[in-house]
Amino acid sequence: MSVLRFAPQAASEQVLKVLESAIANARVKADKTAERFDERELFVSAAFVDEGPTMKRFRPRAQGRAGRINKRTSHITVVVAPKPAKTTNGGTR
Repeated sequence: MSVLRFAPQAASEQVLKVLESAIANARVKADKTAERFDERELFVSAAFVDEGPTMKRFRPRAQGRAGRINKRTSHITVVVAPKPAKTTNGGTR
């Protein structure tokens, strides 16, 4: 979260809001199932952006024509999960 707070990219503010929302959703889900919840044990297990609906607008152009402007939107998805417990079974085979 601290990386997103100080990132110079314009989208970092929106991604930070989505991440905070995912943490709040995890907290509510843990409260409903009476599980213990520690925000420091969460990590981002998946994060991706999908294409959303496109708004189509038109601007006047020369000689009575119209130029199409596409205003694109997107869906941001962030999945948080607790860190997996470390296993100490000696090695892998």
